[in-house]
Amino acid sequence: MLFLAWALLPIPLKKAVRNGFHEFQVPSWEALSWGRDLQNFWAGRANRHSELISQGRDLARLNGAFRLQVMENESLRQELQRMEALLDLPPRPRYRYEVARVTHRQIGTWWHEMVVRKGRDDGITEGNGVVYAGGVVGKVQKVYEGTSIVRLVTSPGFRMPATLHGQTQPLFIQGLQHGSIGKPTGRVRNVPISSNVTPENPGYLVSTSLGQVFPNGLHIGKVEHLEQSSNGLFREGTVQFPSELYNLNEVAILVPLPSTTKTALKRN
Repeated sequence: MLFLAWALLPIPLKKAVRNGFHEFQVPSWEALSWGRDLQNFWAGRANRHSELISQGRDLARLNGAFRLQVMENESLRQELQRMEALLDLPPRPRYRYEVARVTHRQIGTWWHEMVVRKGRDDGITEGNGVVYAGGVVGKVQKVYEGTSIVRLVTSPGFRMPATLHGQTQPLFIQGLQHGSIGKPTGRVRNVPISSNVTPENPGYLVSTSLGQVFPNGLHIGKVEHLEQSSNGLFREGTVQFPSELYNLNEVAILVPLPSTTKTALKRN
């Protein structure tokens, strides 16, 4: 009876009910998230001074290495801008990283989503790419005032272009239906016939800027076996996504920056 009543409701009313239900749940999710952060804080305070000194030393080494990498990346970026200006090429899209904490996960058979503590007030819009240190997480599906729903790359409704590392042929990736138990997998299609992968020599899938959502080269997953597609023109296979996608506590949302003009490039 309830299902029939829901089916007969107008679509605008359904959207209003969904949004209201989400906003009703958000405070409890945020309270749990803040509680976990507070618990981790006091757990860190309980560590012995010798452990904290050792961890601080390790962090100092990592920070030193990261500073060198940032300087190298900035030098390469400026060189790339000069080459684009000389060749009169359009600049590639640039992003700022909006770091967000994960407050809630919804991993089911039909959808794989997470709720993060950043929303419309932070400049987030629907369709923004979401990444973490290991590569691609997914895209922003829905934006609210202070929260956003992220659809994971493992979700059956998720699709994105990609390439095999070292190649330029655009491929097509789609998530698969499965629960939270087991390894997250998907499907890659439109792979050229000439591509060969094996468990000993897998193919690594990376993002491409063709979709105007992610920059080039972000890790997505790997494929160890390819088979002939039904049309006989391409090959396809199972994608193995990183297992930590279901356990992330923090992600970064890619917010596009205003495009840079060629005049600004030439000044550099």
